[in-house]
Amino acid sequence: MTVPVITEYRYITRVPEICGGRPIIKGTRTPVKTVVGYYRLGLSVEEILEGLPHLSPAQVYEALAYYHDNTSEIEQDIEASRVENLIERYGLKVAPDGRLVAEVGSAT
Repeated sequence: MTVPVITEYRYITRVPEICGGRPIIKGTRTPVKTVVGYYRLGLSVEEILEGLPHLSPAQVYEALAYYHDNTSEIEQDIEASRVENLIERYGLKVAPDGRLVAEVGSAT
């Protein structure tokens, strides 16, 4: 059984087997960066909750508090997840229909 990493946040944790150990909302597989993504698009907490209805307002507010306390960590995580970076990291290419596919002969 995996033991979550204890943080000073009630609703934020890290579990090595979930999202690569990145901060997530406790009891879910929702990364903090997902909440932050909606926030950076200008959505209100109420609108974020419409998109992530399994979360409570307290969980969303705490994810945002975690972001503001750990901005550089979350910004680095968001940057690493950009499509352009994933293409480069995993040797992918964009198919004519827009899907990301492994290049023939690449080992990912």
